[in-house]
Amino acid sequence: MPNQQSAISDLQFIKLGGSLITEKGREATPRLDVINRLASELSDIRKSNPDLRILLGHGSGSFGHVPAQKYNTRAGVHTPEEWGSFIEVWQQAAALNHIVMDALLAAGLPAIGFPPSASVSAADGVIAAWNLEPIRSALDSDLLPVVFGDAAFDSVRGGTILSTEDLFVHLAAHFHPSGVLLAGDEDGVYLDFEAHGEIIPEITPSSDLSHIFESATVADATGGMAGKVQAMFDLIQQIPGCQVRIFSGLVPGNLQRALSGEPLGTLIRAGQS
Repeated sequence: MPNQQSAISDLQFIKLGGSLITEKGREATPRLDVINRLASELSDIRKSNPDLRILLGHGSGSFGHVPAQKYNTRAGVHTPEEWGSFIEVWQQAAALNHIVMDALLAAGLPAIGFPPSASVSAADGVIAAWNLEPIRSALDSDLLPVVFGDAAFDSVRGGTILSTEDLFVHLAAHFHPSGVLLAGDEDGVYLDFEAHGEIIPEITPSSDLSHIFESATVADATGGMAGKVQAMFDLIQQIPGCQVRIFSGLVPGNLQRALSGEPLGTLIRAGQS
């Protein structure tokens, strides 16, 4: 059971989506200008909010998802060929993390990485064990812990992939963030993903989610937007008071606006509208 005393006051989880920080149509191609700008914005946010604690996550985008989709790594790893893919996913995820960490450090942020592949054990795609004391120590020391979507060993599947949302759901049960911000390349959750027209402003337990999952295609190896919505919907129902906002990080300043509570994108929260 999560340690109820492990909650950290004024804590935000922030994810920089893989579709935001990489070129989706070009394998292993980072958006360096976007990464550097977001690192600068995070630095400004920390300076203007000295009491704020941030746990940062990022996706793998066109790095890890290409080999993961080719061999369906998330579903399981058993053959030598599949283990080769598992290693490739790990290598690509680590390569992008290295780029992100360099940008964070160059922006003056006290960032320190926590690769899931080295510390997380899963059971049938669900996190089973993770020593969180190092992350807690980083937060207590006013550092910026960074996690990311990564390959992980799995007692049932052999190997699998854990998305940043998977990590956030587990971490939230222990650290109880006040909010979760998911910055991607989309303006929010679309009523119809194929049409990319109307944005759903708010999702609550009373919302009908069937149209979201019917129209959303699997855009990446970890379930795309439909997977994000489901994971975050599960998260807010188990963490009272926590809200999730899905918004575009391509617009300069949106990260600060979302953190300040401006009505960007889609808000996922418990309670009735």
